[in-house]
Amino acid sequence: MPSNYVKDPAALLDYSWDWSEWLAEIDDTISSATVTVPDGLTAVGAPTVGDTAVTQRVSGGGVDGAYRMVCQIVTAGGLIDERSIYLTIREQ
Repeated sequence: MPSNYVKDPAALLDYSWDWSEWLAEIDDTISSATVTVPDGLTAVGAPTVGDTAVTQRVSGGGVDGAYRMVCQIVTAGGLIDERSIYLTIREQ
């Protein structure tokens, strides 16, 4: 799954972090998740947490801005992991 995206500043989009392969290897699921969105972007609502993926709806961003969103999960087995998605904001 890609981790670099281009987003229009007016777009309201969902971004997902997928842990399915890793979780299948260790036979675990996601228990909880936290998504950190930097200043300039807006997290719209709470993240949607599934057994193997987390999705966050995001708006905003300044033209030519570069942003890093971080998702941290805790698995049912007590493991903690973080992954990042990088957004570049461009008029489209």
